[in-house]
Amino acid sequence: MDNTSIKRKRGLRFYLRIYFKIISQDIKSKMSYRADFITTFFGMIALNLSGFIAFWVIFKNFPQINGWDYREMLFLYAFSLIALVPAEFFFDNNWNLQQAIVTGDFIKYCFKPLNIFFYYMSEVFGIRGLGQLVFGVGTLIYAWVGLALPVSFLIIVKLLIALFSASLFMIALRNLSAATCFWIINGLHVMNITNKFRDYARYPITIFGGVFRVIFTFVIPIAFMAYYPSLELLDTKQPVFLTYLTPIYGIIFFWLSYKVWMKGAMNYSGTGS
Repeated sequence: MDNTSIKRKRGLRFYLRIYFKIISQDIKSKMSYRADFITTFFGMIALNLSGFIAFWVIFKNFPQINGWDYREMLFLYAFSLIALVPAEFFFDNNWNLQQAIVTGDFIKYCFKPLNIFFYYMSEVFGIRGLGQLVFGVGTLIYAWVGLALPVSFLIIVKLLIALFSASLFMIALRNLSAATCFWIINGLHVMNITNKFRDYARYPITIFGGVFRVIFTFVIPIAFMAYYPSLELLDTKQPVFLTYLTPIYGIIFFWLSYKVWMKGAMNYSGTGS
């Protein structure tokens, strides 16, 4: 029986069991260097704190930006931070893809009776996302209380669905940019550029001109990373049609990113040496 036939017989239960075994080893190795863990944890908090301070400085001089006040903008900022956490936790190995391809180490993932995408991503747990999660949740609560937003079971469910949907876009964008490493030498530069684009997710799409609104909605869908998922939660009285479509778009975008990534992986033939 070949590897393809074996992979098809693997179920979710099998992959979950394998995932926790693989990821536990990575976490143990990271936790063995406690100083590095503590530095990374507080370093991420300090890095995100700079964004918090930037908002405070801006709104110290401008009460509103295109109808959005300090608390609302802070809500988008915190939302985008939390939505990025799953990408940091479970898909952080994308940043190492170019090196694995160039050195030829990626070839080892092609011979195991496991899904290549799953096997590669499961080897690294981005523990630095913990600091971002803590800061993001704290900032979201601060903004939520300041905006006097209601709290109920239904609201919490909507928040979790919105965060999950936004995370799919974050992950998909990282997968797509990383997949360029299979075809171009400097794919890491593409990842850095798309990572910069992600910073625009913390701003409402309405502050951009018409052309950029279209680009940031349908070409590089950063508007779905915070703005559209947050509209109903913020009760801004703006149209929320795309808010309801966010989970569907997110699943489609993630699926497309997976297919592109796998297309590159299946075409990989080693370094040629």
